[in-house]
Amino acid sequence: MNGMISIIVPVYNVEKYIGETIDCVIAQTYEDWELLLVEDCSSDGTAERIVQIMEEEKDPRIRLLRQLSNQGAAMARNRGLKEAGGRYIAYLDADDLWAPGKLERELQFMREKDAAFVFTGYEFADGQGQGTGKIVRVPATLNYRQALSNTTIFTSTVMFDTEKIGRDQLEMPRIKSEDTALWFQVLRSGYLAWGLDENLVRYRRMGGTLSSNKLEALRRIWNLYRRREGLSLWRSAYHFCFWAVRAVKRRV
Repeated sequence: MNGMISIIVPVYNVEKYIGETIDCVIAQTYEDWELLLVEDCSSDGTAERIVQIMEEEKDPRIRLLRQLSNQGAAMARNRGLKEAGGRYIAYLDADDLWAPGKLERELQFMREKDAAFVFTGYEFADGQGQGTGKIVRVPATLNYRQALSNTTIFTSTVMFDTEKIGRDQLEMPRIKSEDTALWFQVLRSGYLAWGLDENLVRYRRMGGTLSSNKLEALRRIWNLYRRREGLSLWRSAYHFCFWAVRAVKRRV
């Protein structure tokens, strides 16, 4: 049975962080993986830094995929998905960090639950990648209805089994909050997301990024409800209120 995990990382202007991110993958206790670094036409020295690391490591599991033009994270992840050779797909953002046992523990959990879609707990980190002590706990399971009010699924914690979910169902839409839109898309199809309530990921937050822009985050989730999911005004408002409360609790 193919047990390889394809790790997809969209890469754009992360010269400062990409070395640590690659290191956290190399340090994994589960060794059957490939790392797909999808370089989205960075304007800094990110691509050169990746090439340097690849020359130093000489690890054939690390692959650099270059986009012809800057297309954004969704298209970068879809490029990685197209090129992936593993049965399992894991996403990692280019400035986040994994605990050494993340892949091994999550794959074990996935097999225990016979699950197609799993995610884990995580910890907020500062700009230097140091944990702040604020750990996000995750529920045992989430279905579509529950996920609408609880977007606790974080991209760098997710793993899919492509023998249970077709790759065509894992393509991210080219919209803002494309990752959350994908979770909704998969769950709407009837799949269940299983949560491993263990802190295995550090989510680095920097001021000025899209994720830290609270008003933009509110606008994005509202647009997902109304435009992507086609929810009524009342249902959108209902889920939005629960989402907002939980989002605040995760960060304070």
